[in-house]
Amino acid sequence: MSSSSAESKMALAKTVLSTVGSVAATAMLVRSIFHDFIPRELHEYLFFGLRNMFTKFSNQLTMVIDEFDGLVNNEIYEAAETYLGSKLSPNIHRLKISKPEKEKNFNIAMERNEEVMSCTYKIACHVTCHLKRSPEDDVFFNKNLIVLFQQVTDVYNGQTFKWIWLCRQTESKHFYNSRDMNSTLKSEIRSFEVTFHKKNKDLVLNSYLPHIMKEAKLQKHVNKTIKIHTVDCERMHNLHEMWKPVNLNHPATFETIAMESDQKDMILKDLERFVKRKDYYRKVGKAWKRGYLLFGPPGTGKSSLIAAMANYLNFDIYDLELTSLRGNLELRRLLVATANKSILVVEDIDCTIELQDNLANRAAVVHSFNGFRMQENKVTLSGLLNFIDGLWSSCGDERIIIFTTNHIEKLDPALLRPGRMDMHIHMAYCTPCGFKLLATNYLGIKDHKLFKEIEELIDIANVTPAEVAEQLLKEDEVENSLKGLINFLHKNIKENEEVKANKVEITQVESVDEKEENVENEIKEKEEEKELPNGESN
Repeated sequence: MSSSSAESKMALAKTVLSTVGSVAATAMLVRSIFHDFIPRELHEYLFFGLRNMFTKFSNQLTMVIDEFDGLVNNEIYEAAETYLGSKLSPNIHRLKISKPEKEKNFNIAMERNEEVMSCTYKIACHVTCHLKRSPEDDVFFNKNLIVLFQQVTDVYNGQTFKWIWLCRQTESKHFYNSRDMNSTLKSEIRSFEVTFHKKNKDLVLNSYLPHIMKEAKLQKHVNKTIKIHTVDCERMHNLHEMWKPVNLNHPATFETIAMESDQKDMILKDLERFVKRKDYYRKVGKAWKRGYLLFGPPGTGKSSLIAAMANYLNFDIYDLELTSLRGNLELRRLLVATANKSILVVEDIDCTIELQDNLANRAAVVHSFNGFRMQENKVTLSGLLNFIDGLWSSCGDERIIIFTTNHIEKLDPALLRPGRMDMHIHMAYCTPCGFKLLATNYLGIKDHKLFKEIEELIDIANVTPAEVAEQLLKEDEVENSLKGLINFLHKNIKENEEVKANKVEITQVESVDEKEENVENEIKEKEEEKELPNGESN
């Protein structure tokens, strides 16, 4: 390298440093003049003017999404928080991670203190100035708001969107977040700002933001832990606390429940078709809901099927006990408080409430107590049907209603028709197909020399899947377990035959008694005719 070239580069470096120094000195001089000679009352107007000048000559548009709209949660803010959680920048050095007790997934989000910058104002192009604070600045700038922010870049339909998460610290006397129970955050104002080209304004409003809302709901649904909700009778006055949730850890799936393959396929196809037909239900003018009636003997797997449906759809369960309610008004409040994407379950409905024709028009039962007439409200059939298939059925989307019963013949026909209970599922006794599935689940085998005998016996034994599963659990050795099941099936068949024989015998005795009674009545009638004068008859 020649000496002249080195000298020219050195001169260029000196020139650059000199220029930078002059600019810095000028900036400090301007700042000093600004604070010393311009009244503090005009500072804010000047900053706003500077911001407007940058905005006027910029082709960028910024949308601000505050955490709250007054005292109400901003749904777009919550959606953006969830959506951006999966799009964190690779340059981030700090992440906030949490996992609530018994939840199955980790929650990952941006840490507020990833970047901490003290500034007097942030202009539209997101240039942050590091300025030395003074007591006067603290007073004027409301204790010099501290801005914590992290930037994330997102690409949608080939367009770039720059997101900034802002956390502004201020004194609680200037701002109070009534919905934030954490006392350390009561003075924190949080918001998102998204910046994009002005030409994409319609794209953002009509497509990008709806896309964020949809993706956020999907992420929350996929990552959530399924819960079963029960009625909290002590909090019936509070609409948001009427249901008490508990994590549902039931392991049942469609692969493990003992049902015929054709029946399982039918249920799965029906569920898949239901969750995909939101637009179709709206098009035909029907509430987006589906009703199922599970009927059959006890122990046939009705509760396991409900758990399998919840696990398959990732839906919460609301377990409703009708006998605990004091009337249709409480029933309505409870049902309105259930969330979308949920399963409402009323088990053993034939036992929990007398849903007969005579209840359809009965509103109350009147009692007398110390001379006073007291009215006891009851949940009526009409009140229940009004939510299942009436005007109140439209208060919610993507809901499944399941009734279970051991005696379908006891239910009112009005409850069984399509539109209320759309699909009737018969939970039958264990079949050979169900036994093979149970043997695979409990014993880890798909075939055995004793299978043929067991399958022949199961066809006539009338045993439930629960009974078969219990027998398979009794022994550790496969051979002993299957032999124990065979003995149980023989015993069950013998008991069933004895019960049938007793019923036949009772029927025969009743028939003989009835014949004898008929003969006695005929004899008595003839004797009475003889005793009448002049041969008259009754």
